[in-house]
Amino acid sequence: MTLHNRVDRRILKQRLMEETFKRTTISFYRYVRIENPQEFRDEIYKEWDDLDCFGRIYVAREGINAQMSVPEHHLEEFLQKLDEHEELKAMPIKYAAEDDGKSFFKLTIKVRPKIVADGLDDGAYDVTDVGNHLDALQFHELSQKEDTIVVDMRNHYESEIGHFSGAITPDADTFRKEIDIVVNQLQDRKGQKVLLYCTGGIRCEKASAYLKHHGFQDVNQLHGGVIEYARKIKKLDIESNFIGKNFVFDERLGERISNAVISRCHQCGKPADTHTNCANDICHLLFIQCEECAAQYEGCCSDECRDIIHLPEKEQKALRKKMSDKSGENKIFKSRLRPNLQKINQPNTAKVPIES
Repeated sequence: MTLHNRVDRRILKQRLMEETFKRTTISFYRYVRIENPQEFRDEIYKEWDDLDCFGRIYVAREGINAQMSVPEHHLEEFLQKLDEHEELKAMPIKYAAEDDGKSFFKLTIKVRPKIVADGLDDGAYDVTDVGNHLDALQFHELSQKEDTIVVDMRNHYESEIGHFSGAITPDADTFRKEIDIVVNQLQDRKGQKVLLYCTGGIRCEKASAYLKHHGFQDVNQLHGGVIEYARKIKKLDIESNFIGKNFVFDERLGERISNAVISRCHQCGKPADTHTNCANDICHLLFIQCEECAAQYEGCCSDECRDIIHLPEKEQKALRKKMSDKSGENKIFKSRLRPNLQKINQPNTAKVPIES
């Protein structure tokens, strides 16, 4: 049996659009000892592929981290399959706040050194000494108190489109850089109550342990992350303290939590909060694009990239080979996550005020 996808992504996406059944987008993680990650990976791949599951899953000796799309008619059987594995039994499942069933188009399960690329030396501190877990309602109430510190443990491109009101949103590209920024910025406030949050909760597990190791006395984390918070607050019919969109790492690139638009199009400066990856395969820059610019640039980040996508495929392939290097760096832009597209495309465009 083939334990990897071998079908072209364009065909897979077309098949997904033609499906006549609904899918449910879920996520889950667990820090648990997995003795043989490769063997475990192959076993769950067979089971989940038989159920037509899609998703991106990382397996390591320290546990599992999964974002998935499961056919609704197979969901109950999928959950039963989880319980058949001791490592996955009684797994807390988080369901997407917005779900059109088009979050993934193939099943990818990779064995990694860690389930989250955090850059931290786990041997330098006790990763099991984590902060207090707060449910959505507890976090909601505490996050609005003046004497608490709310910290966004996600990268800047995530918090740019949505975050908790009043939260500290570190200007960092990686978790490793961010955790150091937080420790340094709050050095004189170690006695205050700290509330950490991230997308699904997994980054806060290690972040809370890291802060406690550095002397923070009252560290708390949002259990289940923004995903669970959004679901619970909606169910309780409470006004969300999270404003904007929650960035997600699948084809959707975001799910709306509140109607507020707090970010801008990276090309024209108009209010916008839709992330996209540049349609030029040589580039694939991640950036925010409004509908008007999406039409003008045909899903690309610049005139240059738009011109390239209109070249014959043979010429595009030759360009990809020519412009790639061993480091995999983008030759068009120095930063894939901090684009300055207004300067590149329309240097004289003024920002349009965002309505509060």
